[in-house]
Amino acid sequence: MRNTVRPDGRGAPSRLLPTRILPALLLLALAGLPPLGAQSPQRADPARLEVIEDLSESLANDMLDFSVAVRDRDTARMGKYFSETVTAAPLPSAPGPLQPAVKWISNRTWDAPPGRGTSAVRRDAVLADWEQLLDRLAEVEDVRFKVRGATFDDAAQAVKGASMPTAVPGARGDARIGFWLVGRNSEGQREWLRGTFEAAVLYPPGGPWHITAVQQPSVSSVVSSQDLFSEVSVPAGVARRLPAYGTPQNSGFAWNGAAAADVDGDGWIDLLVTTGGRNVLYLNDGSGGFREASAGSGIGQLASGTGPLFLDYDNDGDLDVFIATVGQQVLLENRLIPDGVLRFQDVSLEMRVAVNAVGFSAAAADVNGDGRPDIYVSSYNHYGRVTPNSWTAATNGTPNLLFVSQPDGTYRERAAAWGVNDSRWSYAAGFADVTGDGRPDLYVANDFGENAFFVHNGERFRDEARERGVLDTGYGMGVAFGDYDNDGHLDLHVTNMSSTAGNRILGRLFPDADPGNNPLKKLASGNNLYRNLGNGMFEDVTSAVGGLPGQWAWGGGFIDFDNDGVEDLYSPNGFISGKSMKDT
Repeated sequence: MRNTVRPDGRGAPSRLLPTRILPALLLLALAGLPPLGAQSPQRADPARLEVIEDLSESLANDMLDFSVAVRDRDTARMGKYFSETVTAAPLPSAPGPLQPAVKWISNRTWDAPPGRGTSAVRRDAVLADWEQLLDRLAEVEDVRFKVRGATFDDAAQAVKGASMPTAVPGARGDARIGFWLVGRNSEGQREWLRGTFEAAVLYPPGGPWHITAVQQPSVSSVVSSQDLFSEVSVPAGVARRLPAYGTPQNSGFAWNGAAAADVDGDGWIDLLVTTGGRNVLYLNDGSGGFREASAGSGIGQLASGTGPLFLDYDNDGDLDVFIATVGQQVLLENRLIPDGVLRFQDVSLEMRVAVNAVGFSAAAADVNGDGRPDIYVSSYNHYGRVTPNSWTAATNGTPNLLFVSQPDGTYRERAAAWGVNDSRWSYAAGFADVTGDGRPDLYVANDFGENAFFVHNGERFRDEARERGVLDTGYGMGVAFGDYDNDGHLDLHVTNMSSTAGNRILGRLFPDADPGNNPLKKLASGNNLYRNLGNGMFEDVTSAVGGLPGQWAWGGGFIDFDNDGVEDLYSPNGFISGKSMKDT
């Protein structure tokens, strides 16, 4: 479920609106209204499908509780999720040899202990298998068990009107369980175990769900021979704890953003964070740490927002700050030049950028060719107060803004005149000259609407997303350009969402479909990578590179993590953290 909060931060949390994935599935598929030429769903009783999904979610929630027990190596709690006698195949718990895969990464498969086949065993024997697997890891950082698919007996029922999905005792079914464990092995290397098994399940009186049979278990893992990164926010001086979400001090989720650049001209990268209605500026001390300079620079007292962007809007040699925000947009002039002191001054009104929008992010490029950066603002809408007029092709977001530089040094909002006043609930945008004509083109990631690729033709932009092969219909939340294959042409990474629950539902409705031919499956499939063919045309290579499920993914993009000359991809993910893994 998705918390319903006004993006201006003033709304109270509620549980009225589901996630973005599920409305599309239930309102479109079950209503028999597949969008954009998708196959019709298999004929089924919508009421029964909802019961099946309630049972699936009830099982999935119990599997998340089981995840915590496994993470904590709490055998007694783990045992609550197995019946007293289990028909089980032995769990693969013996790691095979490492097989080099790419760079510092190796793969390996895991084998089951010899001499035991599928048989009815006591619960203790099943738990012993799991203990043996866990003993291979010196540390366990995170564990997830997820229900990728489930079927239930016709007699199985869910409790009607329950605040959380709950099964009626006696419900039986079969489920495909996927799981992963992240930690360190006995050699101290980071290892990511991934596995699946087919389970028969039963809901006994009082719950939780019991696994009564385990079939076809498989385990493989990815091992890293190097630690490239360590979490050092506390010693680096940039750790910051916000009040818990939903409290009066933190009732919105649209006030957080970050940008990095050298703002004081000392050659070191500094950080600007917008959070909780104020800005925080961290200046790099050149020795691996930062000091907060928010008050001294005046930036802490100036207007905050969601999407900070460093740019030299006045071409004077120091970096200024534009902040996309819910309300009037903000431009802060860096007075390092000419004053010689790092200090920021709000010039939003004078520069004519104090225009209202639901600004979530900003990007800059020289659109009109005058040598000064122009500014594009991706504008969303007040989700929770305004409902998208479509879960897949919405057009009732707020129009995006384009501030074009003027001869007198100010800006003028000209998005409509340039053809880029997109109103499809935009989250992010990126400029890049992908057509090779020396003019910046613009890709816009839209949340509830199709993404746009605005090609600059000299006088204005034209949306050519479909013609050029980048009409991404996912829930877009991030844009990045980079040359992942080192062929000299800019490729495109689009951050979307992936959903285990969404894919589980769609597997029932469209068992023979895939994201390429079913837009609903595309909504739940995750990020996309588009390869530039060299002429401004693209091909979708997501499947070819292994698939890019990023969960609730946001920005991120291309970065050469290991300095080997080849760009890698980073995709942050997650939403509001609840008290348990059941809550987003």
